Amino acid sequence: MENLNIETTKYTPGISFDCKKNILEIIGESYPENIAEFYAPVFDWLEEYLGQLKDKQDVIINMELVYFNSSSSKVLLDFFDLMEDAVGNGKNIKVNWIYEEEDEDTLEFGKEFQEDFEELNINLVKKG
Repeated sequence: MENLNIETTKYTPGISFDCKKNILEIIGESYPENIAEFYAPVFDWLEEYLGQLKDKQDVIINMELVYFNSSSSKVLLDFFDLMEDAVGNGKNIKVNWIYEEEDEDTLEFGKEFQEDFEELNINLVKKG
């Protein structure tokens, strides 16, 4: 399986999924003009990746979104749903929700995701 790399733009996050190291990173801002078009290949890749992932294999997801719009928020809910389903199917997934110390909004979103996805190991990580 090939890694997935999508370059950062002004409106979209950089996405780097390394299937050999099992490290997935989403970094930047997310407010693409066509959200479905941007994230469709990401979810296609994830479904294939999770399908071939062995049980109990450690996966680390680093999410460092400094801004995302309401459409991206829905995508994040779908993303975490997919990850929580994978945990329920025996996958070992750890999410690092990375935020700037002074960015209380991003911290609050991280806390909400923790509450909404109790089966998923979401760590709030202060950048610094």
